[in-house]
Amino acid sequence: MARTPSPMQTDVLIVGAGPTGLYGAYYAGFRGLSTIVVDVLPQAGGQVMALYPEKEIRDVAALPSIRGRDFVANLVEQAAAYEPSYLLGRQAVALVHEDGKPVVTLDDGTVINAEAVVLTAGIGTPTPRPLECGEEWLGSGLSYFVVDPSVHAGKDVVVVGGGDSALDWADALSRIARSVTLVHRRAAFRGHAATLTRVRDSACVIHTDTQVTGLHGDLAAGRLEKVTLRSKAGEESLVAADHVIAALGFISDLGPLREWGLELAGRSVAVDRAGRTNLPRVYAAGDLTDYDGKVKLMSVGFGEVAIAMNHVAVDLDPDLTLFPGHSTEGA
Repeated sequence: MARTPSPMQTDVLIVGAGPTGLYGAYYAGFRGLSTIVVDVLPQAGGQVMALYPEKEIRDVAALPSIRGRDFVANLVEQAAAYEPSYLLGRQAVALVHEDGKPVVTLDDGTVINAEAVVLTAGIGTPTPRPLECGEEWLGSGLSYFVVDPSVHAGKDVVVVGGGDSALDWADALSRIARSVTLVHRRAAFRGHAATLTRVRDSACVIHTDTQVTGLHGDLAAGRLEKVTLRSKAGEESLVAADHVIAALGFISDLGPLREWGLELAGRSVAVDRAGRTNLPRVYAAGDLTDYDGKVKLMSVGFGEVAIAMNHVAVDLDPDLTLFPGHSTEGA
């Protein structure tokens, strides 16, 4: 008979590995707390990595301009000083309290006993908008995320979509792929004009008013070879494709969090000035939260999660002071 794995133990469970969650992992460590970070996405970085990893971020203090991918890498490196554990590609689905402490179950059956939970899930669980054809190729040539751009080096890549994510990937992959074909069902793109200009100036082949209507190859072997394109005028053509990246955007909602008994304000979680929710030892920070005067910026999320972690530290050990001192004092 299979044995049930023992529950994992941690001081703080962070649900959401976007920028706010990653900074929360650093700050929890700074306060001497062990941390596990869970995210439904397959990589850390939240929607920065899923939607605009190649785009420049310019609204964070002391960073005049930084590429999204590098921004996330810096946050991961900063948190790494305190060795948080990451459980990526897994969703937190259930929350109960035992002896006043939160116990969270993931969709793979993992159980985590935490002293406190901090929710940093951004705008909720992102579900990729599906490509209307070829769903059976998912994981075997079709993908909705680019976790490792080097996988596409020297390959024929078809990028589907007209927003920032599609343009970012077409721009980035045009420098390493054998060929890049960008397919958009409309005539006009929604993405950033400067990125579109770079894509048009690259070797990327652009098809507008066109849709992907079929994926072809050896599915059993996981070898995609071609895709069928159909223009608005009804003309069809075949394009070589080792990989198709469907960057069609995401539908976001709170998912299982809606069933946890949290006080909600629409698609947001209500918190007080300390980041506390209505549930014992459950906090929230970042774009997931709502309160009077809330502004949804990454810089605001960083401040919120630092406040929440300081209150967590004191709640878990009342002998601590709320103000932790400055990091420079220990240098």
